[in-house]
Amino acid sequence: MKKMFLTVAVSVFALGVACAGVDRPIEVNELPAKAQSFLKAHFANVEVSLAKEDNELLYNEYEVVLVDGSMLDFKSSGEWREVDCKYGQVPSAIVPKQILKYLSSKYPDVKVVKIERLRKGFEVSLSNRIELEFDQQFRVVDIDD
Repeated sequence: MKKMFLTVAVSVFALGVACAGVDRPIEVNELPAKAQSFLKAHFANVEVSLAKEDNELLYNEYEVVLVDGSMLDFKSSGEWREVDCKYGQVPSAIVPKQILKYLSSKYPDVKVVKIERLRKGFEVSLSNRIELEFDQQFRVVDIDD
């Protein structure tokens, strides 16, 4: 009986792992409501090229690719995780005000091309190829150039 239970448990676990990480194209209206609102607020004039759902073992993530080359990642809640506008500029309304203030004083002529939420703060990539990491109090903790 123990052997049978163990075999079934291992099989169920293996099936779950096999199904995890499977990407599935979706329609924009299948994104979480928060992600849809984010797109309408910040990227209303840019057409969506692809939206997909990434089924992980314990949660889902969403990725949206826009026709201008921008890529956006969303958590299962619909909250943005990463915005990468490699051919443009991240809308300033997305960037926390404290980070914008720091950037305007230290890098006044540089654009934010990517922003990522980290567990411990934010990472910002600039058009001059500098990457800055900020903690949760918006203090710079690392600079990569």
